Amino acid sequence: MTTYLALLRGINVSGQKLIKMAELKNMFEAMGFLAIKTYIQSGNVLFRSDLANSEEALRGRIEDEIAAVFGFQVSVIIRTAEEWEQIIRNCPYDAADLKEGESIYVTLLADRPAPEDLGRVPEPDPRLEEYQAAGREVYLLFHQSIRDSKLAASLHKLKTPATTRNWNTMNKLLALSRSL
Repeated sequence: MTTYLALLRGINVSGQKLIKMAELKNMFEAMGFLAIKTYIQSGNVLFRSDLANSEEALRGRIEDEIAAVFGFQVSVIIRTAEEWEQIIRNCPYDAADLKEGESIYVTLLADRPAPEDLGRVPEPDPRLEEYQAAGREVYLLFHQSIRDSKLAASLHKLKTPATTRNWNTMNKLLALSRSL
């Protein structure tokens, strides 16, 4: 049985695409998944499954069910718990070295971006932000805030569904995945 993390993009933001976590959990249960846990309202779902689905098929199935149940399209990013552990281990930035006001985020991509798409992401101002792309993740270090980041706003140029989580959420999801 495999533990998965499903990350929904763009729900419960500014009153748009509202999904209550209890209703989302019920939907996952109805789909036959087990040991379902949600974490905060931004659409983080952990679950177990022994279904032999590819990640792409699993993602499509969940996206289709969200559209059927809630009436709107949402991109879903899937990772296994093992992949999640690797993402945390591979972070090029050390949270212990953060200065006041600095933060780490990870953008998780549905697919590995093409090199030409990575080339479309503008070079960040190193006084404000840094990033490193690695496979289907983009690690972001903000020296001030993500709010006005031109870098974060440009990640749509990677031409693949993506969602971003802060380092605290990444680690909380890791702990939850270990508890399933």
